[in-house]
Amino acid sequence: MAAQPQRLTVERRKVSRHKSFLRGTINLNNRQSVLDCLIRDISPYGARLIFSGAVTVPDVLELHIPQKDQTLRAQVIWRHGREVSVAFAQYVTIDGVTEDGKLDERVQRLEAEVASLKRLLRQMRSSVLRELKVD
Repeated sequence: MAAQPQRLTVERRKVSRHKSFLRGTINLNNRQSVLDCLIRDISPYGARLIFSGAVTVPDVLELHIPQKDQTLRAQVIWRHGREVSVAFAQYVTIDGVTEDGKLDERVQRLEAEVASLKRLLRQMRSSVLRELKVD
C-alpha cells in the first residue's frame, strides 16, 4: 500500500488561531431558533466551529459565546462536513487572545497566581499538620 502524500497547508490568516473548547450557539430566524456548536479554534478575526451533525447555516450569522457573554456577527468563509469557518465582522478581544502579545501577559499573570496559590496551599497543609500533632 503506497503512502499517501502529505498535504502542505499554507496559513493565510492574519493571526493564527488558538485552540479552544468553548460552547457556542448560532442564533437563527431573528433569534427564534438556536443551533449549538463547539468553537475549536479562535482568533480576534475568526473561528472554526464544529456541529454535532450536518447543518445548514446562513452565510452571515450571529455567534453567541455564553461563557464569554459575547455575541459576534460573522461571515462564513468555508464549509466542510460538520465544520464551518467564520470571519468576525470586527476585530474582537476574547480573554487574552489577541495579536499583540497580551496572551503572554495573561500567561505570566496566571503563572504568578498559580505560584501564589501553591504557597498558600503549603502553608495550610503545614498548619493542619501542626494542629494534628498537637492533638
